[in-house]
Amino acid sequence: MYIELHTSSAFSFLRAASLPEALVDRAATLGYSAAALIDRDGVSGAPRFHKAALAAGIKPLIGAELTIRSRKSDVRSEKLEERSGKPATFSPHTSHFSLPVLCASQDGWRNLCRLLSRMKLRGPKGEGALAIHELDGFTTGLIALPGRALLHAERFGVGGLLDRIVGIFGRASTYVELQRHLQRDQEDDNDALACLAEAFRVPLVATGGVAFATPEERPLFDVLTSIREHVTVMRAGRRLAANAERYFKPPAQMARLFADRPEAVRASVALADRLQFSMSDLGYRFPKYPVPGGETEMSFLRKITEVGARHRYRPYHDRARAQISRELDLIEKLDLAGYFLIVWDIVNYCRQQDILVQGRGSAANSAVCYSLGITAVDPVGMELLFERFLSEERGEWPDIDLDLPSGDRRESVIQHVYEKYGQHGAAMTANVITYRGKSAARDVGKALDLDAGQVDRLAKVMHQFEYIDPDDTLSKKLSEVGMAGDEPRVKHFAGLWRQMQDLPRHLGQHSGGMVVCQGELSSVVPLENASMPGRVIVQWDKEDCADMGLIKVDLLGLGMMAVLQDTLRLINTRDQGSGIREDQDRAKQPEVTLASLPPDDPEVYEMLRAADTIGVFQVESRAQMATLPRLRPEKFYDLVVEVALIRPGPIVGQMVHPYLNRRAGREPVSYDHPLLEPILERTLGVPLFQEQLLRMAMVVAGFTGGQAEDLRRAMGFKRSEKRMKQLEGLLREGMARHGITGETADRIVLSITSFALYGFPESHAASFALIAYASAYFKAHFPAAFYTALLNNQPMGFYHPATLVKDAQRRGVRFNPIDVQVSHWDCTVEADGAVRVGMRYVRGLRAEIGKAIADTSHFSPPTSHFVKCPKCGCDDPLMIEVETGCFCNVCSHQWTPALVPAGRFRSIDDLVRRVHVRRDEIAMLAEIGALNSLGHDRRSAMWQVERAIRPAGALYEDSSRYSVAGSQYLVAGRQQSPLEEMTISERLIADYTGTGLTVGPHPLTFRRRELAMRGVIPALDLPRQRAGRRVRTAGMVITRQRPGTAKGFVFLTLEDETGISNIIIRPDLYAADRLTVVESSFLLVEGILQNQDGVTSIKAERMSKLDGMPDEAAIDSHDFH
Repeated sequence: MYIELHTSSAFSFLRAASLPEALVDRAATLGYSAAALIDRDGVSGAPRFHKAALAAGIKPLIGAELTIRSRKSDVRSEKLEERSGKPATFSPHTSHFSLPVLCASQDGWRNLCRLLSRMKLRGPKGEGALAIHELDGFTTGLIALPGRALLHAERFGVGGLLDRIVGIFGRASTYVELQRHLQRDQEDDNDALACLAEAFRVPLVATGGVAFATPEERPLFDVLTSIREHVTVMRAGRRLAANAERYFKPPAQMARLFADRPEAVRASVALADRLQFSMSDLGYRFPKYPVPGGETEMSFLRKITEVGARHRYRPYHDRARAQISRELDLIEKLDLAGYFLIVWDIVNYCRQQDILVQGRGSAANSAVCYSLGITAVDPVGMELLFERFLSEERGEWPDIDLDLPSGDRRESVIQHVYEKYGQHGAAMTANVITYRGKSAARDVGKALDLDAGQVDRLAKVMHQFEYIDPDDTLSKKLSEVGMAGDEPRVKHFAGLWRQMQDLPRHLGQHSGGMVVCQGELSSVVPLENASMPGRVIVQWDKEDCADMGLIKVDLLGLGMMAVLQDTLRLINTRDQGSGIREDQDRAKQPEVTLASLPPDDPEVYEMLRAADTIGVFQVESRAQMATLPRLRPEKFYDLVVEVALIRPGPIVGQMVHPYLNRRAGREPVSYDHPLLEPILERTLGVPLFQEQLLRMAMVVAGFTGGQAEDLRRAMGFKRSEKRMKQLEGLLREGMARHGITGETADRIVLSITSFALYGFPESHAASFALIAYASAYFKAHFPAAFYTALLNNQPMGFYHPATLVKDAQRRGVRFNPIDVQVSHWDCTVEADGAVRVGMRYVRGLRAEIGKAIADTSHFSPPTSHFVKCPKCGCDDPLMIEVETGCFCNVCSHQWTPALVPAGRFRSIDDLVRRVHVRRDEIAMLAEIGALNSLGHDRRSAMWQVERAIRPAGALYEDSSRYSVAGSQYLVAGRQQSPLEEMTISERLIADYTGTGLTVGPHPLTFRRRELAMRGVIPALDLPRQRAGRRVRTAGMVITRQRPGTAKGFVFLTLEDETGISNIIIRPDLYAADRLTVVESSFLLVEGILQNQDGVTSIKAERMSKLDGMPDEAAIDSHDFH
């Protein structure tokens, strides 16, 4: 009867209001056998539409609306393009029209991808347009559906645009589109379009121009339009839809709507039958690896794996041989040799460029990956399950994640891949940025013209911490910002806010997923520029790429990898006075590498057991630090368990306490069935890892590796209840065949199903444990280098730099403050072993200025004296005496010069002259004490700064603004500041305000005597107190947490000059004192001391802000919401 050929989804980004799945659901409900998705300038929603349509038994038709330039002023640029062959730069001020096209074949899809890539790669992110002539040569397999734009393209003349389109697409591939939305003048336009189609002998086709699934979504569509146009709904006027007619209508209704043009309705069905393109095969091919002559990819992979295995396994034992042989046979069967070689090649490039690299995730289950040097965990020795990584039944490509140092080194690897496979042969996967609580509240509030302050407050309260209190309803949140939930306008806001959740806002880029292709990737999926320069992305996220058969390699930036690499560089720096290596003969010391670290260093495990893990990868959170003294790790596998234990899966599955109790001997080790003992023996009968889940299904139910992996996926994050029930039935059937029924079977099923949702891979935990061990080793043995590297790679980890500095000082690391004479941009380790804070920590200082200061050449003191009298201006060396002070024989003026040791700058004036520093930047340097070495205290430096930056000219000339050089010192003339020096408290505030940290005493040091008189116990002394005693403690809040697994409890970490303390806040106490908890930088807490297995915490009963401390705005904390 009728097929809808023009629906747009929310992936048209603010131009439509329904997700692809919602459109498919609507089509299925209405009885459509086929439906088309035509999004604006992209196909980001196409994979989801395709997948949902196939599941619903609907034929998915795919196309896009192309933005075409149409203004008369574009004629000249178009002609220039035709002559030069180069596309004109996109301008958002150019007039455009949209041209819907549908893919009839795979050639059509390829051409659509090329056109979209051409459009997107030359324009700013999210923008772009094509000239009509650029379609020429790229229309094979595409069907054009021009509509009302044919009547308004003035520069083409009457009928000229249709003539041009027919000439480009061909008469057989052009349909004139008619839509009816009950709008004024639309019928006149449709009559004109019918005449035009008749004149050019092209058929008419009826479409709905669908922008939302149901009429009820029209208000949401209006809000999206207003957001796109940057206006409120009230001011949007004719930019809004005239009515709600652009919803997905039933076929019979569309037939009635076009009863006067039945041929247009019939054409929709005929055209749908003609469109035979399917996204099931996009023609994607993985690149071929260039193997040596006479070798195939598989033969070459076998040989290099053999070489690597002999290096890794010494001796190369039979278990390793058998596992590698089994893996290689499966790799050959699945034709995956090229994939492993490509990844191996990337890893080799990293090693050649001295870039740390380590594979993680399920790839660590592969002995082939281990032999190739891709991963660092021995899966044979750890008995990891290969099927978690690859199995014949999975029917998809394996996933290898590579961890790289974040920053420039990772970027160089990404750019290497771009260069190797060409501009159109490689791209990053996209990340779909969707509306969440805060962003939806902000955009909806603005569109509805709510008060700006109200919008800000709404955005803040729509999401507080990870935990969602059942009583924390939307109406309660609205009342917190003074909005009555029963007010019509507020109800309208609330409804729209709910509808906005999870709608796509725009495309970002994935953290590291890269897709490479044999040939042009731009003919498989459209490419576009990312916001980051030098980056290109595909229009699909990683899940869509996997669904469409595109292979990605994850090049992930890991801050701790950068820390480890920088730590190694500092440790291995020789003959440079680094102060890190204490042996006098550095040249004889072997180079330190990750591979050379001793495997079970006693000092590392002692530090871990004491929970002294601030800055240590994966085990520095409050929960990890509370677990370490109870788990008491003694060997590497204990660290693997620790990494995996504090995860949502074991916590939700209530497996943490049973494991710890069994480890401590408080609970006997038991198994639900004897068959499970070999699988769960290492984790004391408690399932902690995904691999254990798979093995349990394989052993007790006879599942194959592929079936077990299918079970894990079905019960994973995006659960399919239907599929889950099917697999649970198979699980029970398999157990019954093994004689496992009744309560035993129930317990096993419950164990598997409750854990599968969040289970952590053992291979992943092992890979992370290696990095955790290395970071702990460096903290224990090379603390100056380790903390320097940590500070240079912020932000990362769990703690703010201020906490890292104080932790380092407690471990004996000395810090020197920022000094323009000696500081570099990064933090450095000086000759005496002290860490010099880098100028990267000066807030408001531009990187280029900080680096320019650091790069300024040091001057050598001249042998001759040059002094200028600040009173009379005499600069004759014979008339000025320089001994302990300066005396002018002309005017008898005597003054004491500032003594400035040789360095980069002679004076503040010299710094201002030689570096293009802004007023606010030099003022901040003065305020934090970075100019003190130029002969000033902070206030004096601030005074001199104001004088140094006066405008030039006789009116402002100051005879004191000159420098004098002595044989040992440079003497800078200055006028004494009338300002008093800063107090200790003022210096602290200046440090935290200007740098976010202080290398001086902790702020609480100066309050300790007073606090002691009030019964406040330092953090270091809390473990010595009796459990159950009421105690008081105080500190600076360094972290706040309200995890989703903690039933509303809030956890704070307080820091004082002696260490850190843990505070537990009940939900009711948090509700009563929320503002105190959230907004106070320093807290005084009174509560009951708890001490279990060496873990000390305070269960708060009263809290108050600790007054008299540095400005709240100057203190930073890491809050995990």
